[in-house]
Amino acid sequence: MGKPKFYDFCVHAAPDGDHTATELVSLARHFGYSGIAVANHSDKLPDKKSVMPSVEGFEVFRGIELVEENPSKLHSLIGKFRSSMDVLIVHGGSEAVNRAALENHRVDILNHPAFDRSNGLNQVLAKAAAENGVAIGITLRPFLHSRGSRRIRLLSDLKANLELTRKYEVPLVLCSDAMSCFDLRSPMETLALAEVCGLEEDEALDAISTVPERILTKNRPGPGYVREGIEVLEGEDLF
Repeated sequence: MGKPKFYDFCVHAAPDGDHTATELVSLARHFGYSGIAVANHSDKLPDKKSVMPSVEGFEVFRGIELVEENPSKLHSLIGKFRSSMDVLIVHGGSEAVNRAALENHRVDILNHPAFDRSNGLNQVLAKAAAENGVAIGITLRPFLHSRGSRRIRLLSDLKANLELTRKYEVPLVLCSDAMSCFDLRSPMETLALAEVCGLEEDEALDAISTVPERILTKNRPGPGYVREGIEVLEGEDLF
């Protein structure tokens, strides 16, 4: 087995974050990532379609984090952006939004599911996530920027959600949710922080490498792709 590739699938660049995509890419590459997804919030997109930085030996993926409290409007946004995005994330935070995201197979990741006094997930939603292949995002920035009772609440919510994702085999994606270069952490630091937060070593590794690669494979099908479940094989691929 070769050396795993590490990805950060939720990084916010200007005008959403404090630094440009070029600055974030440069630092992430220096840290040892194989690629990142620039996923600005949908209400903080630039006026014009941004050009992703091109760096040899490093992949920059086009992403978005949809912010919408109305489930019907959220489904419309998913339809609007799905075909143009490598990574489509929904910013959760209510039962209605979480349900709309987890029941839609076109969504890749649900971030920030917790709200009020709820961890954001239950058995029904966890089953929906597993059935539709929607990953639960574990974002490190809130843990790094919180203290005291706020951090205790975040850890409690994460523990409850981990129990559900393990029971129903829901995929996890581990990401920085960086709003600036100062929020980025190296893959090894990210894995260590994840284990401190309650993830097992193999869970954390899958969440930063295997699951992101699976999402890319789904959203970037090969040249023989026709539609889901159907692929045209030619030449040596036949045997």
